[in-house]
Amino acid sequence: MSTFLGPLMFIVVLLLIFVGFPVAFTLGGVALIFAFLGVQAGLLDWSLLGAFPDRVFGVMSNQILLAVPFFIFMGTLLQRSRLAEDLLRTIGLLFGPRRGGLALAVVFVGALLAAATGVVGASVVAMGMISLPIMTRYGYSAPLSTGVICASGTLGQIVPPSVVLVVLADQLGGLSVGDMFIGALLPGLMLAVFYAIYVALVAWRHPEAAPAIPKSERESVRNLPREVLRVMLPPLVLILVVLGSIFAGIATPTEAGALGSVGAMALAAINRRLTRKALGETMQETMRLTSMVVFLLIGSTAFTLVFRGLAGDLWIKELLTGLPGGRIGLLLVANLAVFLLGFFIDFFEIAFIILPLIVPAAEALGIQGREMIWFGVMIAMNLQTSFLTPPFGFSLFYLRGVAPKEITTAQIYRGVLPFIAIQLIGLALVILFPQIVLGLLPSSP
Repeated sequence: MSTFLGPLMFIVVLLLIFVGFPVAFTLGGVALIFAFLGVQAGLLDWSLLGAFPDRVFGVMSNQILLAVPFFIFMGTLLQRSRLAEDLLRTIGLLFGPRRGGLALAVVFVGALLAAATGVVGASVVAMGMISLPIMTRYGYSAPLSTGVICASGTLGQIVPPSVVLVVLADQLGGLSVGDMFIGALLPGLMLAVFYAIYVALVAWRHPEAAPAIPKSERESVRNLPREVLRVMLPPLVLILVVLGSIFAGIATPTEAGALGSVGAMALAAINRRLTRKALGETMQETMRLTSMVVFLLIGSTAFTLVFRGLAGDLWIKELLTGLPGGRIGLLLVANLAVFLLGFFIDFFEIAFIILPLIVPAAEALGIQGREMIWFGVMIAMNLQTSFLTPPFGFSLFYLRGVAPKEITTAQIYRGVLPFIAIQLIGLALVILFPQIVLGLLPSSP
């Protein structure tokens, strides 16, 4: 019975999530049901649940997770204050007269917004509302337009400061968020470069899919270089303040996130866009996303407590450490599991359910210290594909919500397929060459 309940508990949770039950309540409910079954079978004692309040208190007092609402607030306010709108319009005019220029502008602005906001939804919605109608008007193919917008928007998942990296640092045993940010910097920029190369190749092979916009559009803006500098300088300063203070060791990620939130309000105020409506919507969105994370943490804490009480963690560890190929086998299975789950469930849910089960096996196979940073960035890159993979990729839903009716869902799905392949190539490079992640880290473990 002891070897039966643990695996069954894991399977039941996944089945209920796939059916559509709310994840946080599924985790907590299944934990209570299997705790009862475990007590009836003589495998558990009700006193085990007495540890639950202490564990929840430990989670709630975690200073690392305090950075999450700050980064969400900063990114949402920048989107509500229409910073992305200014960037896209101006950079689009700068690149537009070249074939594929508008798509290249989307990649460039997507990377910039990722470093300035770290919120995927804000980037995809902003670029979808602003650049997609322009690209459609000038004859860009729908798959290319939608694919590059969805993919560039997901850069907020891997380019620091990323909310996902903050959560992963906590779930991987309290790793340094600053080290996670440093490790993810080159992989994120590498993906942006790969996207740009793909756009350039499409524009070269199929000019009709990515035409240049008329030069008259560019000439309609007086002193374009000065306008580009005006819209680029504020986010660059914000990036320097937030990331620079973390990388230099001047501020913790939480302190830098708070500073970034104040900086976002200052930028909105300077542009006379710090309205009560924008601030209210930003606070509501921050509260909604933060509450979701907190409830997931509470549910996953209950699930993990009971699952370990039923020796489920030992079953997972033995299963993963006993794979053919040892460490290589673990990496293949872990990445395959994360990639397949990304088709159906959210990245937060994967982080809170799967990672606590994978980490002990990874540590048993020698992935520790600096290598755990590499392991975390690898998982983050894999999780990034969950935003793009049909049928439940969040970027696809974000774009579908703002895309014109003449653009079909099938075109959006078809458009992201090449970018999913690009992300898998980037993931393979990170696995094969860990120095892409570890190269910029301090030499000390």
